[in-house]
This record gives sequence, C-alpha cells and structure tokens, in this order.
Amino acid sequence: MSFSQIFSYSGPLATVVAAVVVVLAAFRTNTARVWKEEAEAQTARANRLETDLKEIKARLTQIEQDNRRLIQLLTSIDPNQLTAYRLLQPTTEDN
Repeated sequence: MSFSQIFSYSGPLATVVAAVVVVLAAFRTNTARVWKEEAEAQTARANRLETDLKEIKARLTQIEQDNRRLIQLLTSIDPNQLTAYRLLQPTTEDN
C-alpha cells in the first residue's frame, strides 16, 4: 500500500469513527438526562410519601390520645349509670 492509498482510506475512516463517537456521546448524554429526570421524579414522590406518612402518624397519635381519654371516661362511669344510659338510648339494629 502506498501513502496515497492510506490517506485516501483514512479520510472516510476518520469520518466514520467521528460519527460513532458523536452518536455514543449523544446516547450517553440522553441516558444521563433520562436518569436524572427519573431520579428527580422519584425524589419528589418520596417527599410526598414522607409528608403523607407524617400526617398519618399525627392522626394516629391523635386517635390514640382520644381513645385513652374515652377509656378513662368509660372506666370512671358508675356501671349503674352506664346501664341506665344504655337503656335511655335508642338502639339501631340492622335487619
């Protein structure tokens, strides 16, 4: 092979190599962008779930406090008064 033949083949070969490098770089850039967007979406979802979980925990704490208070009230009522109260209340039964 002569130098002129080597130079004649090297031009198109360099173009093909450059095109492959550009395509790979674009693929990596797009892939990184997609993963970044997905990570941001997952972070936002995790933040929403964390907020919801805190709200649920606060509600549960309030319900537990209310239940403790109701238990205190029920245990402090005289059984005779409780029976009388039950007799005065209309009963609703599902048929």
